[in-house]
Amino acid sequence: MILNVHIGEQHYPVEVPDELIRESEEFFARMDKDMDRGYQMSRTWVDNPDRLQRCQIAADRMVTGMENGNESLTIMMAAYILNRMPEARAVYIDLEGDMLQHRFETAPA
Repeated sequence: MILNVHIGEQHYPVEVPDELIRESEEFFARMDKDMDRGYQMSRTWVDNPDRLQRCQIAADRMVTGMENGNESLTIMMAAYILNRMPEARAVYIDLEGDMLQHRFETAPA
């Protein structure tokens, strides 16, 4: 499956093997457990991130992976997003650095 990442005018298709999305639940559960304690989302502390916020956090980590050339982190964060938000097709990264403003494009219902 492909998650299209838009950063300004740039577009990066991140290809994630379907089996990785299905078979990484243990890793995703650890991420969720970590986020259950709350998370600093840019300037805002969020006590209990909801599904959208968790995917925004993963998108932010994914961009960090892309910037650092860490392909495994990039793919695992995209896999998390596609697992937790299966309708996601694209993410638009906020250029001002506010992860609460990352937007997702979803498949039509």
